[in-house]
Amino acid sequence: MASSATTAEDARGRVNWRRFAIIMLPSLLAVVALVMMTAQSVLAVSFSISGTPFTVTAKQLKGQGFEQFGVLDHSVLKVLPGHTDQIVLTANAMRSATLSDMCQEVSLGAFTLKITAGTGSKPVSATNLIVDADQLSGDASFSNISIGQDASTLNEVPGVKGPPGVFAQQADSVTINNLRQHAYATTAGTFTLPNFSLSFGGSCP
Repeated sequence: MASSATTAEDARGRVNWRRFAIIMLPSLLAVVALVMMTAQSVLAVSFSISGTPFTVTAKQLKGQGFEQFGVLDHSVLKVLPGHTDQIVLTANAMRSATLSDMCQEVSLGAFTLKITAGTGSKPVSATNLIVDADQLSGDASFSNISIGQDASTLNEVPGVKGPPGVFAQQADSVTINNLRQHAYATTAGTFTLPNFSLSFGGSCP
């Protein structure tokens, strides 16, 4: 009897590696796919967006290495337009950028949070800047622009590409005067804000 009990306990303690592999393989492949997509910047933003848009204005934006392509961002809650958890945006990427007289505002219910920086002779500066936006306006000029390029072949911003078959454009440089953008997410390698000021109330010009 003791031998039989020991055998039963051993059976319960063993791992069926074949069954384990069948269960884990799909999850492993999904993780690998996500890692590869993030590394290739198919996912322009590596976090779930809140779904709360914010407005950014600047007297002038100057960018070196510019890319733009479509992305699908996700929110944890269904609070985006149309009450969905997905929204189609454009990823606007720059290898480096400066913004003079930058202002950012976001509505927090009854309050408006306002941030200003880059006033005077010291503009805001950023590297590997990616802004996911649904509206972008201003007086823009581009240097050596390519329109209609496949997003997977972009090469102006190291490590930032879109999925194959997606419409995209890129340029050596971009200047936008009187910038105004309606965005949902921003990421950057570095983000320096001289003369930084945060306050509640007021709005950007």
